[in-house]
Order: sequence, then structure tokens, then C-alpha cells
Amino acid sequence: MKLIRQRESLGAEQDYRRALSILDAARGGATEPVLRVYQPRPTVAFGRRDELNPGFARARQAALDAAFTPLVRRVGGRAAAYHGGCLVIDHVEPDPDPKTGIQDRYRLFGDMVVAALEELEVPAQVGEIPGEYCAGEYSVHAPGTAAHPRRPVKLAGTAQRVVAGAWYFSTVVVVEESEPLRGVLEDVYACLGVPWEPSTAGCVADVRPGTTVAEVETALLDVYDRYGQYMGHGPVTRPEHG
Repeated sequence: MKLIRQRESLGAEQDYRRALSILDAARGGATEPVLRVYQPRPTVAFGRRDELNPGFARARQAALDAAFTPLVRRVGGRAAAYHGGCLVIDHVEPDPDPKTGIQDRYRLFGDMVVAALEELEVPAQVGEIPGEYCAGEYSVHAPGTAAHPRRPVKLAGTAQRVVAGAWYFSTVVVVEESEPLRGVLEDVYACLGVPWEPSTAGCVADVRPGTTVAEVETALLDVYDRYGQYMGHGPVTRPEHG
């Protein structure tokens, strides 16, 4: 498995297009799985349902007003926000039958994020929590934070895109600085008229204070090494920067 450790975000649209270009290469005959890891610029990623919402124009402007770039992604889900305190993991892999393993991938990669967080002594589990933003059955959450032990918070969300001959699975782990994300999501969801519970928007450092993006990245790559060996890919090939 080839690792691309992107040194700097290219921008919301450019980062997304690059993922799709890697997917195109996989469906076009590339044989090696690719893992791309990077820290994004401030972005609000809207889903297609959001784009069709009567309040979308106002929600888009709310993102811009908060200095977050609006992006409409091709995969499903509701609006999600991320910035440089987050870690994006894009996994692209050729597959002659990519539709067969859709649910298995959600379960597997959710469990892998949990395993990485547990290495950092961050309690986590897979499953939707009531009122979360961009709700998903395979979200990764913690049962509570250091300040509020019984108030669950979402730590990571996942999405995937399947095309003939390949699949693309993206995970966003929110590691540091949850407050700006919570603020922009409050404004965006208010414009969309979609109910949610702002207290569910947290980050890993809310659960284990002092945790850094670099620590989470190292833990995740260690888990990916084990995944590669299990799947017969071998460990992640390091480093490649782009």
C-alpha cells in the first residue's frame, strides 16, 4: 500500500479533486492501493441533500462568513466541517467487485479508527449518537469528554464512493480545536433548518487533553500496517509526500 503524506492542503476543492483523480487511476488499471493523509484547510463539506435544501445559499454564505470554504461532495450525508486540527485519511483501492463490500468497509474502517484511538487511551466506539451532525451508523464517538464524562461526542465520520473497478473511502478524524467547528455547524444547520445537538461536535483533545494530530496519525498508520498485512497488501510504504 502506497502512502501519500500530503504536506499541505491544496484547498477544499483541489483536495477533493485529487482524491477523485486517484480513484480514476485505480479504476483505470492501477493495481496498488493508495492511502493519502493530510490536514485540510477550513471546509464545510455539504451533501447533495443540503444542496437541494431551500436554505443552501444562506448556509453556504454562513460557511464563508466563518472563513470556511463550502464544498459539495458527491457522496451522501449532511454538512460536516473540518480544519487543520483534523486528519483526513483517503483510502483508494482497485476492486473488480466494489459494491459487495460496502457495509463491511464501513465496519472495518470504523473499527480501525477505534483501535488507533484506543492506543492513545481514548475510549471510542462505532455507532451513531442522538443529534450528531452528519449522522451516520458508523460514526466514531466517545462516551464523554474530560469536562462532561457522560456527554457523548462525535470524533470521526466516514464516507465512501464506489465506481466500476474501484472504491474510495474517506475518514475525517477531529483531533484538535472543536469550538470553531461547532460554531460554523450551528450557523450552517440553522440555515438548512436541520435539527441537531451542538454538544455532539467534539474532538479527541476534548476527551484526552493535549492529544495532537501527529499522535493520531502515527496511531492510525500503525493500525493500517496491521490492516495491510491482514489483507495481503504488506505494510504501508513510507514516506511519499505530495
